[in-house]
Amino acid sequence: MKDRYEHKDIEAKWQKVWEDENLFKTYEDAPGEKYYVLEMYPYPSGKLHMGHVRNYSIGDVLARYLKMSGKNVLHPMGYDAFGLPAENAAIKNKVSPDVWTRENMAEMTAQLKQIGFSYDWDRELASCDEDYMKWMQWIFIQFFNKGLAYKKMNQVNWCPDCETVLANEQVVDGKCERCGTPVGKKNLEQWYLKITDYADRLLDNLDGLGWPNSVKVMQTNWIGRSHGAIVDFPVVGSDAVMSVFTTRVDTLYGVTFMVIAPEHPLVETLTKGTEYEAPVAEFLDKLQYVSEIDRTAAVPGKEGLDIGVKVVNPLTGEEIPVYAADYVLMNYGTGAVMGVPAHDERDFEFAKKYGIPIIPVIDPGDPAIDLNDLQEAFIADGTLINSDRFNGLSVAKGIEEITKYLDEQKLGYETTTYRLRDWLISRQRYWGCPIPMIHCDNCGWVPEKEENLPIMLPTDVEFTGKGLSPLAASKTFSDTVCPICGAPAKREVDTMDTFLDSSWYFLRFCDAHNIERIYKQEAVDYWMPVDQYIGGVEHAILHLMYARFFTMFLHDLGICPVEEPFTNLLTQGMVIKDGKKMSKSVGNVVSPEEMLDKYGADTCRLFILFAAPPEKELDWNDAGVEGCFRFMKRVYRLAYEMKDAATADHGSISIATDDEKQLNHILNTTIKRVTEDIRDRFNFNTAISAVMELVNALYKYRDAGNENKAFDKDVIEKLILVLSPFVPHMAEEIWHEYGHDTPVLLEKWPAYDESALSLDTEEIAVQITGKIRAKLNAPSGLGPDELIAWAEADAGVAGLLEGKEVVKKIGVPGRLVNFVVK
Repeated sequence: MKDRYEHKDIEAKWQKVWEDENLFKTYEDAPGEKYYVLEMYPYPSGKLHMGHVRNYSIGDVLARYLKMSGKNVLHPMGYDAFGLPAENAAIKNKVSPDVWTRENMAEMTAQLKQIGFSYDWDRELASCDEDYMKWMQWIFIQFFNKGLAYKKMNQVNWCPDCETVLANEQVVDGKCERCGTPVGKKNLEQWYLKITDYADRLLDNLDGLGWPNSVKVMQTNWIGRSHGAIVDFPVVGSDAVMSVFTTRVDTLYGVTFMVIAPEHPLVETLTKGTEYEAPVAEFLDKLQYVSEIDRTAAVPGKEGLDIGVKVVNPLTGEEIPVYAADYVLMNYGTGAVMGVPAHDERDFEFAKKYGIPIIPVIDPGDPAIDLNDLQEAFIADGTLINSDRFNGLSVAKGIEEITKYLDEQKLGYETTTYRLRDWLISRQRYWGCPIPMIHCDNCGWVPEKEENLPIMLPTDVEFTGKGLSPLAASKTFSDTVCPICGAPAKREVDTMDTFLDSSWYFLRFCDAHNIERIYKQEAVDYWMPVDQYIGGVEHAILHLMYARFFTMFLHDLGICPVEEPFTNLLTQGMVIKDGKKMSKSVGNVVSPEEMLDKYGADTCRLFILFAAPPEKELDWNDAGVEGCFRFMKRVYRLAYEMKDAATADHGSISIATDDEKQLNHILNTTIKRVTEDIRDRFNFNTAISAVMELVNALYKYRDAGNENKAFDKDVIEKLILVLSPFVPHMAEEIWHEYGHDTPVLLEKWPAYDESALSLDTEEIAVQITGKIRAKLNAPSGLGPDELIAWAEADAGVAGLLEGKEVVKKIGVPGRLVNFVVK
């Protein structure tokens, strides 16, 4: 064993050994209860960042601990390989997206191995792999065959200068990120998946998941199930009807105007040929450059336009004006909203701005609110007023009775609606999985024959950044024949949203390279569900929602044993520096490569797990890294200096002296804390703190001249075992230097001795007027008075008090005795 901790040599040595021995390979028939640990697989951008290191370190500690605890652990890794950056790189650097992506994957794989993560690399996959694309396309066809995939018109972001469709992330402040041109909208026919058919299951299943409540709330709000009624407002002078959904039919008598999305088909129909046609077209054109988020943001100054149309309030019979308004979206609800200014803040501001009457219909019984001169909208419980036959009813009773009346009079009906919308999955991109659909003039849209899958991306594509879809320009891709009738036909030239690829990769990991089937059923039946999923909270809504949807669908097909993919979820916080998110523009990015070179993988892992609880933000601190590096060297030096103990016989351990009992107590409490902190709480920072306390105690024990080789070896080895999930390379080095041939990962996690968790004696501080003058080992369990009496009987304490007048005595069991003197 070398006398210095040389992290580069140690880490390179053991990484090679682990890879040569394929130490992390997983088998279904291995002993132990299965446990599936998974971190969200990364996009292969080319280099790991500290967020990656934190995410994967958390998962690796858990995987290693579980393996040592006797579990059969699946811990795989792969790449979410499709995406826009590769296409942008192709445009900028004139390099194939496939080449760019695979070079990045190779670089990231090397980095992941350099940090010592215990992945089963035999299961590595990438969403751009031919076999993965085949089964991705097969799943899409199953959606289509079940009536859950369909095509319809929808607006997309369109850059008129680049002549191309832009993803939302390519639109910055309403402009194209490439050329700075204002971005407009364009109608395109696109593919959707009917996730709304699963809305109730997606919502109702949340209660049974071991997820953070905040994530459950986000998903609940995104699904947005609302119970209410559809109410019809007839258009004056027309057979048309404007329908709205509301959860507050009790306020219908207070509706004094209607707002409608400018894109609503009725707007064009009702204003065509009128004086309002041109202003409406101008208003709509202006909104092309405003995002949906900005349009619906809860900020004052909402814009409206009177379109010269009136509708009839079905309960009052009053004709009320209709406004096209920026804050109403066509793709949400019915595209029309009733305005109740007395009881909605945004409606109140809108009514004040455009001089619309405000009629309160709820009396909250609050004398501070002047119902005849409202200064602001109020939302409160109370009784109905100005509501004809329903006056005097409570809000709840009013909702019930008015809903019943609407149904009886055929003016509306009770229903449930959802905020969730069907999933638009078409992307006008090259670097994505081709949609396996063919359009035939005779047969319409039909799926490719399954035996012809996968449909591969063509290589005769020029990346110019212009045009609707790069695939449309390929001479070899779009022309084909109909699988049904054999007539000439055209392939779909859009590719799939990359969220589809990440919605089932966890299933494919169970049998990652099966060519004949999507996966071996027995493998999925054994491994699923994922027991612990780990990733950033930024994926709390879309990715997790889509993954749950896919899993439910495959369950309904009878090829997935579970409805829910992830039993437990941990969302780790970001890694920041100087209080800000790491960013090249800010200049506060910390390079993992530099840290690995200077300090080694183990130190980086240790710091990133010690600096903060995993669910909290981690503020990178160079001094903290230095501190962890010093701790690593202290552990190594301690093992080196006590290496004579390595030859001791474990079979004859005796613990006799007070110092040995004290150290044994700290050892076993440390094992207990580390075990529970990893297993039950993911409190890795407090687990590491406990190990640091043990190391301090071991130094103190050794420096006091103690030597008990069998006991010393036992303590050192158990220290190394509990430290190994955090710093596996150094642990492996010391373990083997202490005479073991078996890898640490295959060793049994140490159990703690219950009897050692409490001591016959405990260290007590003796204070004279608040200043510590002595430390003594007192019998455990003494009460305050007994502790004082015991201290007074001690000759050393008696000497400290000799000649002094004691005016007060304080005994704190387990901690101290304080004699206050004049």
